[in-house]
Amino acid sequence: MKILYHHRIASKDGQYVHIEAITTELVKLGHELVMVAPSVAENNDFGSDGGWVSKVRQFMPKFISELLELAYSVLAFLKLSIAIMKHRPDVIYERYNLYLPAGIWAKKLFKLPLLLEVNSPLYLERDEYGGVALPRLAKWTERYAWQHADKVLPVSNVLASYVKAEGVPDDKIVVIPNGVNLDLFKPKERKNRKPEFDNKLVVGFVGFCREWHKLDEVLITLNQHENKSLFFLVVGDGPAIPELRKLAKELGFEDRFHVTGLVERDAMPFWLDQIDIALQSSVTPWASPLKMLEYMAKGLTILAPKAPNIEELITHEETALLFSPDDLQSFTATLNTLCGDEALCKTLGERAQKKIYENDMTWNGNARLIIKLFEQLKA
Repeated sequence: MKILYHHRIASKDGQYVHIEAITTELVKLGHELVMVAPSVAENNDFGSDGGWVSKVRQFMPKFISELLELAYSVLAFLKLSIAIMKHRPDVIYERYNLYLPAGIWAKKLFKLPLLLEVNSPLYLERDEYGGVALPRLAKWTERYAWQHADKVLPVSNVLASYVKAEGVPDDKIVVIPNGVNLDLFKPKERKNRKPEFDNKLVVGFVGFCREWHKLDEVLITLNQHENKSLFFLVVGDGPAIPELRKLAKELGFEDRFHVTGLVERDAMPFWLDQIDIALQSSVTPWASPLKMLEYMAKGLTILAPKAPNIEELITHEETALLFSPDDLQSFTATLNTLCGDEALCKTLGERAQKKIYENDMTWNGNARLIIKLFEQLKA
């Protein structure tokens, strides 16, 4: 099958990981891909923010920036049309973005089946975190794309409820959570342990650290714990790091706190091997956290908030321990339980890892489901 893959992602981050993983697996399955997308991310290092376009937009009035996004969709439609006439694809796979109806226009003009991958309710996300200057136009582009795709593929059941609320019928919605590459994220290997972590109980967080992750509370909790072998490892970087370093120094916790900085994807399994208790401190309500699946595949003990989207992946006291969100006492009590029960930690990690394999929660499994959906649409 020849698949035209369309996206508008210019940053090389978790979004790019998803794109690269799915496209790789589709090719492995023997399908041909035609890419229509910005080339910025391909030439940048992991962690890049989208280059000059991202920087310029920061200084624009918001409404102009949003109009330019919609204008880009016209350019994207032209690129899609040229690619379709040149390569004659069988289907279109698109990663949804706000102000991007181009894929739907191309689908309608060339009468091709289109699957629309949805990773967040972007109108709501933008409105909540940064504001939307043209709300009626932005909302229209979101509803238009969701309603006119042949199938909409949200990454969680929570996100599916947002899609349904915009008038998309159940039979057009297929939930496909994020996956994991089992060739890369193999079971945890103790031989990879760095000497400085020997005899330490390492609590680890992976990701781009912001204030809302509340890692300061994690650090304070670990500092107050009676187990002085506890070590806090942050695998990543972000704007919250300087304050965390300052706090660690004030608490005298510097010797038990380490930040790796940005880590290339190929190095991530090594750093996960250093972690004993893997933390998901907080989460957006609709996400399918990539780190959670990688924690599971590694067989790590997971400590995460009790939230509906998290519970789609793991179960309290079966594959992880969950704490009440925004409740420091609950987090502390749950962490104390894990710190004092090595057998429980081992059991939870093994069960989480087993679930990945038994439920085929992999990028390859996702790619096979995508092909199945295309085949049904073309039948």
